[in-house]
Amino acid sequence: MPSMADPLLITVAPTGAETAKEDCPQLPTTLDELVATAKECEAAGAAMIHVHIRDADHRPTLDLGRLTDTVSALHESTGLVVQLSTGGSVHDPLDLRLKVLDAAPDSCSLTMGTTNFGDDVFSNPWPFITELYQLSQERQVVPEFELFDLGHVAALRRLLDRYGLPYGGKVHVDFVMGVPGGMPGTAAALVAGVAALPDAVTSWSATGIGRTTLSVMLASLAQGGHLRVGMEDVLTISKGVPVESNRQLVERAVEAGRLAQRTPMSGTEARALLGLPAAA
Repeated sequence: MPSMADPLLITVAPTGAETAKEDCPQLPTTLDELVATAKECEAAGAAMIHVHIRDADHRPTLDLGRLTDTVSALHESTGLVVQLSTGGSVHDPLDLRLKVLDAAPDSCSLTMGTTNFGDDVFSNPWPFITELYQLSQERQVVPEFELFDLGHVAALRRLLDRYGLPYGGKVHVDFVMGVPGGMPGTAAALVAGVAALPDAVTSWSATGIGRTTLSVMLASLAQGGHLRVGMEDVLTISKGVPVESNRQLVERAVEAGRLAQRTPMSGTEARALLGLPAAA
């Protein structure tokens, strides 16, 4: 488990599936924009990128060709750990979400239960979770277990007890907090979640959605946790001030980490943390 002395893993989630390009022109939705963002964020201190992609009309897609091209381009242009979202948008069917692993990412998100997501439902039934997990083991893709609620922590324990450790032998989780319908983005909720983690967990990070971004960031650093930031999760840098780029959010996380005496990890260090082999 992490401690206050450990290097800091900063994951950037630059795009997501919820925000429309027309509402936020600075959102990176093309491959060129995503690669440029990835390079900027790596230089600023990020070590992993959590990727959602868009089609030619800037709408969320799970097109396998686009996913494969994206993974290749990010590997060619950066040393970041490339993590593909298997959540897609809340409207994507389960069978297409399983096929995301065909794009051969380093890592994938694996959400540990169904949750209300604003007015929608983010569906993750148990049979889908177990199929995706076993597929990640078979394909040698490291999952990041995404926990939107305390019940998801219990589901993680059940999954590990039944199917064993992930590929690479490490267990990394991310608390996604502040989603309307999930756990609140408070220090108290994060303390409860961390206390309930199975002993097999080797590292964890936290994400605060919207106005919970800073409170979750500070609570995670106070407990020795890692951070996920990016325009998928928040579109303001301060009250009423829009984010100009994902780099801004990474830079703020680096500065918060510096105050906690945490040095940003490199991609190589992140691969070791997650149980991934060294990059080719």
